[in-house]
Amino acid sequence: MLLSWIIMATLFGSIGAVAGTLFMLLCLKGKNRMLISSLVSYATGTLLGAAFLGMIPKALGLSSALFTSAMILCGILLFFLLEKLVIWRHCHDDNCEIHTRAGALILFGDAFHNFVDGVVITAAFLADKSFGVATTLAVFAHEIPQEMGDFAILLEGGYTRRKAFFYNFFSQITSLPGALIAYFSLKTAQAAIPYVLAISAASFIYIALADLIPGLHRNPNLRAGITQFVLILLGIGTIAFFALHKR
Repeated sequence: MLLSWIIMATLFGSIGAVAGTLFMLLCLKGKNRMLISSLVSYATGTLLGAAFLGMIPKALGLSSALFTSAMILCGILLFFLLEKLVIWRHCHDDNCEIHTRAGALILFGDAFHNFVDGVVITAAFLADKSFGVATTLAVFAHEIPQEMGDFAILLEGGYTRRKAFFYNFFSQITSLPGALIAYFSLKTAQAAIPYVLAISAASFIYIALADLIPGLHRNPNLRAGITQFVLILLGIGTIAFFALHKR
């Protein structure tokens, strides 16, 4: 019975992301660059907020500060090498513009993040059913704005709306195996959580600082810069609200 609750809750949490991306798919008939730029700014804030206000504090609560810092550093170096590999794989021309760099990395990072969400939902239900429901609602709520921003990043990176939707959807379903693994081997899954959290945080930090913020700097307009900054703060504030609410 409890397993059924966990499966339904995990799928419900994933629907939040699917609903957000579906909204984007239906509303963006064309590539409205102003809206996409705004959502990329917002996504930058949610990525940084999720990393610094959610994943890193959780990892620090489960492991030492030195271990967490070392894993984040290794993760950043890993994603640097991964991005170099993607660039080399797709282009050998110094002037070539690669359109899949941030997209590939954000899907990879999201898969990690959603896997952890599944583990967290299971752990909450095993502690108390009402706590499990509250945790599921929090996951549902924070996934909507975050995945809407991620969808915008994929569009900005050159993906079609159809591909962006399906790739985003497949990155979401990793929450279900995370929940099932946690249910059947919670101790093993808990031991892996600090690693997963640290690497996932590293991917979000790297994407925000190496791929998204440089793109925002291409528009030197002061008004655009202020708007971007406000939207980044709004993205951080959204994650902060749910992080504090979950506590």
